[in-house]
Amino acid sequence: MPCTTRTSTLALAAAAVLGSAVTAFADGEVNLYSSRHYDTDERLYSDFEEMTGIRINRIEGNADELIARMVAEGDNSPADVFLTVDTSRLERAKDAGLFQSVDSPILETRIPAYLQDEDNQWFGFSQRARILFYDKAEVANPPQTYEDLAKPEYAGQICIRSSSNVYTQTITAALIAHLGEEATRAWAEAVVANFARDPQGGDTDQLRGIVSGECNISMSNTYYFGRAVRTSVDGLSDSLDMIGWVFPNQDSFGAHMNLSGGGVAAHAPNRDNAVKFLEYLASAQAQEYFSAGNDEYPAVPGVAISPSVASLGFFKPDDLDATVIANNIPAAQKLLNEAGWE
Repeated sequence: MPCTTRTSTLALAAAAVLGSAVTAFADGEVNLYSSRHYDTDERLYSDFEEMTGIRINRIEGNADELIARMVAEGDNSPADVFLTVDTSRLERAKDAGLFQSVDSPILETRIPAYLQDEDNQWFGFSQRARILFYDKAEVANPPQTYEDLAKPEYAGQICIRSSSNVYTQTITAALIAHLGEEATRAWAEAVVANFARDPQGGDTDQLRGIVSGECNISMSNTYYFGRAVRTSVDGLSDSLDMIGWVFPNQDSFGAHMNLSGGGVAAHAPNRDNAVKFLEYLASAQAQEYFSAGNDEYPAVPGVAISPSVASLGFFKPDDLDATVIANNIPAAQKLLNEAGWE
């Protein structure tokens, strides 16, 4: 996605150029760098502003571009908070020195420990289960585990995303933790042999592949399917009845969960406001809206989920520590390349 800029004041844009500006350090503001590109997040921002009187200035764009921007800005960066999708990007920002540790009893109490960075530099605020979908008319015995995707009986049937996609990398990193590196390498090689087509497109395209008949089985995050239930998604919503789904590994480690989260920027000029914003994201109100507005699962236990998500049913999630997944990303990338996963 091309990088776009949204600010509530022209002064923030000037701050990025000049390295400092009075408005960037105002008590009543928080400067948010976000790669979450969902229009429904507008409600999160407006509610926070109404509740606190703190104005949110936003810079929105591709996660890697925002990380590069913060690195280039260095000590003069006006960023107070960085929000992004996927554990690998959160860890990439941490490795680049872009976060700082936060001591917040609210975040510590409300966000489960396995969804927090071990140094309290980033926190997860919403989740998406990465599950298996299939053509109900064509697949009599759908795969019940991620490991099943490697079975010869599914040869030529699988649509899945490329190895450069962070979702592919994180599920592979999780499998390394559960199965070991050698077993996961063998799994990846067998899945490649079962591809119906070369990896292409996003998660919605994997689901559309079932509708078009290009494949019988795909892997996708739940919120893409939930969105098609709640709204009209071209090439998908009218054909949902033909698609079945499986929450994998319910008799073992559970369904893999992708994370959306964020942390306080290392050089945040409005640190206190940044912490307040993160604490708001952990509130019941914000957590419910992550689900109602974007078909995600809340990170905070016990928060209600939207009907579109609830329609998929209850399941056992994988509670593997997000830091473990992040630490396995380099090995996952190497393994996928060696397996010929394009």
